[in-house]
Amino acid sequence: MNQKLIIRLGGAAVAVFVLTYAASPLLAARSLVQAARTGDEKALERQVDFPAFRASLKDELSERMVAEMRKDSRLGDSGLSGLGMLLAPALVGGAVDAFVTPQAISAMVQEGKAPKPDLAKVEPETGTRSESKKVRQSWGYRDLDTFAVTLTRDDQPDERVSLLMKRRNLFGWKLAGIDLSKPE
Repeated sequence: MNQKLIIRLGGAAVAVFVLTYAASPLLAARSLVQAARTGDEKALERQVDFPAFRASLKDELSERMVAEMRKDSRLGDSGLSGLGMLLAPALVGGAVDAFVTPQAISAMVQEGKAPKPDLAKVEPETGTRSESKKVRQSWGYRDLDTFAVTLTRDDQPDERVSLLMKRRNLFGWKLAGIDLSKPE
């Protein structure tokens, strides 16, 4: 009987560990979204790895800017597209360094909008949010160490912002990346 009790306790301990391990990003993501909605800057500062998030945003915006330049036939004809593609990372880098603040992350979560490469300053939308601008959230693992909170606006279903939470220890998570790719 003593051995059965030990086996049951061991099984219960494993079940609690697995449940806590699987639920930890949900709790972290929920905390991040709540802090963003309430504008709690201190909580956002604790929950965001700003250097990693800035690097990820720079990569995403540079890719998007280069793709837009390739689509613009006026740039290709003038021979300036090569120069533009060389300068894009530097232009985006400066804007991102100034842009990524707790307030900007809060605005991104509240509005469900991807930042634009030409942003000089970001301010949340004023006025009441209409139903057409409702932000929907979907949550899920990308892999064992990456959890995504994907924000989609009803009025812009082809645009999405995926905030990537990265595992920092066994149960700890921080916002460390962004994915601005189009839905498939």
